[in-house]
Amino acid sequence: MKKIAILGSTGSIGTQTLEIVRTNQDLQVTALAAGANIELLEAQIREFHPSLVAVWEEEKAKELKTKTKDLTLRIVTGMDGLLEVAVQNESELLVTAIVGMIGIRPTIAAMKAGKDIALANKETLVTAGHIIMPLAKECNVQILPVDSEHSAIFQCLQGESKEQIKKILLTASGGPFRGRKREELKNVQVEDALKHPNWSMGRKITIDSATMVNKGLEMMEARWLFGVEPKDIQIVVQPKSIIHSMVEFTDGAVIAQLGTPDMKLPIQYALYYPNRRYLPGERLDFWSLQEITFEKPDMENFEGLSLAFVAAAGGGSLPTVYNAANERAVALFLERKIGFLEIPEIIRSCMEAHHRIENPTVEEILMVEQQVYEMIESRW
Repeated sequence: MKKIAILGSTGSIGTQTLEIVRTNQDLQVTALAAGANIELLEAQIREFHPSLVAVWEEEKAKELKTKTKDLTLRIVTGMDGLLEVAVQNESELLVTAIVGMIGIRPTIAAMKAGKDIALANKETLVTAGHIIMPLAKECNVQILPVDSEHSAIFQCLQGESKEQIKKILLTASGGPFRGRKREELKNVQVEDALKHPNWSMGRKITIDSATMVNKGLEMMEARWLFGVEPKDIQIVVQPKSIIHSMVEFTDGAVIAQLGTPDMKLPIQYALYYPNRRYLPGERLDFWSLQEITFEKPDMENFEGLSLAFVAAAGGGSLPTVYNAANERAVALFLERKIGFLEIPEIIRSCMEAHHRIENPTVEEILMVEQQVYEMIESRW
């Protein structure tokens, strides 16, 4: 029986993780953490019987306590609650499906407590990869990628040496606006940006896919996960999302991982690594597929992607600025306070105004995040 805790249980990755638990009798949920969706969280508690639950807001925690007063469980709140879930004695593996830099401290705490990490919180590595990867080695714990692209690369590297990597080929669908020019993107509405052609994801990551910022974040995450430089990561647009990513080796061989666009595959692979388990669902039909096409990414019209390479090359605290500025800009766009093209404009402005820190501590990373938020609040 493998015992797992989940940060972000009511989000897209969290709910799909619980679908996998539901169909496998050898997985047990020991702790859950969620934000504001108390109705869904209550249903999860009643189905999966965790002994510990964290809720971010105190008022929501009180509401949950009232709803679950017939059950025996501990309900905790805030960052202290997330940390308690992260280090819970019962669990062996922590699924970090929470969105934002809020995931950094619980991830570090879990590793120090000897937990393996099923990582779906890309901000942790984007902003603190220089801290996380050495710490994982020091604590002798595994970081198992859950993002489909990083899971694909991880699978391609099984039995291979990282030293033999020539290039990582990170695939992208191109999002709902692939092929459009800046003039055509001026009047994009929230509803348009939330219509991803292949994947069903949370609102924030769906907007990130529309701006292609998501691919920039994935590039920065990949550099830390696989120990390569940004210049050795090539973005390849593959519109059908059939090839999830590829690795080119020093001898010229390219290994790819293919599959249907289903996040349950990389989640399950992380939960059971190094073993594979039957997963119900659609399979690739190559007779129907017939062809797979590729395109170069449009760095000019999707400036968010080109800015990611600037942030990665600059390093230090610059990726934190990129991530934090995007996070707040996306929130403003979803609130209809700014236009679609203002998202990369805000990112660029914040990066240009920032005084870079070479090797930021966790405290400095969180300080930079707050500074970026304050700058955006004062200007937009």
